[in-house]
Amino acid sequence: MVCIALAGCSGGEGSGAANPDNSGPTLGPAELAILVAEGDTTGESIARAYQRARGVPDANVIRVRVPATGDEIAATDFATLKATIDARLPGTVQATLLTWTAPSRVVGTCTMSITSALALGFDAQWCANTCETTAPTAYFASASRRPFTDFGIRPSMMLGLGTLAEAQALIDRGVSADGMVTSGRAMGTGWLVRTNDVARSVRWPDFSTLASQPVSGVVLNYLDNSSGTGNNAVANQNNVLFYFTGLATVPQIGTNSWLPGAAADHLTSYGGHLPLGLGQMPSTDWLRAGATASYGTVAEPCNITDKFPRASTLVNRYQAGDTLLEAYWKSVRTPGQGLFIGEPLARPWAR
Repeated sequence: MVCIALAGCSGGEGSGAANPDNSGPTLGPAELAILVAEGDTTGESIARAYQRARGVPDANVIRVRVPATGDEIAATDFATLKATIDARLPGTVQATLLTWTAPSRVVGTCTMSITSALALGFDAQWCANTCETTAPTAYFASASRRPFTDFGIRPSMMLGLGTLAEAQALIDRGVSADGMVTSGRAMGTGWLVRTNDVARSVRWPDFSTLASQPVSGVVLNYLDNSSGTGNNAVANQNNVLFYFTGLATVPQIGTNSWLPGAAADHLTSYGGHLPLGLGQMPSTDWLRAGATASYGTVAEPCNITDKFPRASTLVNRYQAGDTLLEAYWKSVRTPGQGLFIGEPLARPWAR
């Protein structure tokens, strides 16, 4: 961390809209748009693979010119891009999936992730400046199944992997996850790790509380290495469905075997600053190890816990039948600086 602020912004669970639409099924292929950058041949191939796997309608595949050549896009150019996308999205669309890996950040008076900027619009309230609290969303912890209808938010996720082979493997994991727990096809393990990295382990109270709660089909393990006398890493474990920790770089993640639909992330400053994480472990390393989705921040957030996933909310919403995109987005109270990556429609607890 460049800066350390031990006091995160607090606040209760989001209650959602006055009358959120939670009566229907969770998000599905008809409610998801696939965004493709014109001229990106790999992204085009990934989009076709995803469309085939999930049955996304042709009308929901949106090809746009992305005016950026590097890892970031200027806020002025992004405004034009978002307006073009919004104008072309069918009215049924509630969420979006990006098939490109760059740009991943929108830079103006401050820096937002491109997934949050697409969902919320670029505005300084969502990213502020280094070590400041940022605006919360009403979608946080809500029961809504129609985020755009209820809140005017289309949560977005970047597939995150830059080769067709890697992307196809990720897509296959997401599809394989559907109904996995409710059908009894798999029993998972979850790992909630308090490391001896004090600044990055500020989520530990939530970890400890979550570990004491029953989760259908999952055995949760809380590991406390705050003393530094044990091991900060989880290695050689089977059927991992959750892994949440706090370190600049998490070792040995590739030694674990991962269930389809697994969610994993580490609290650090630049996990979402793709492709290389500015010297820290990029969140894409979780996907390459075998997870199905992850999260990381694109600009210095300090260790304000509301800017990172709340594990208890993610697990509870996932267990309630939400897709991985919904569960991850609902777990971050102030997501403006955070990049969501992975396969969005994975749903191990099918309704």
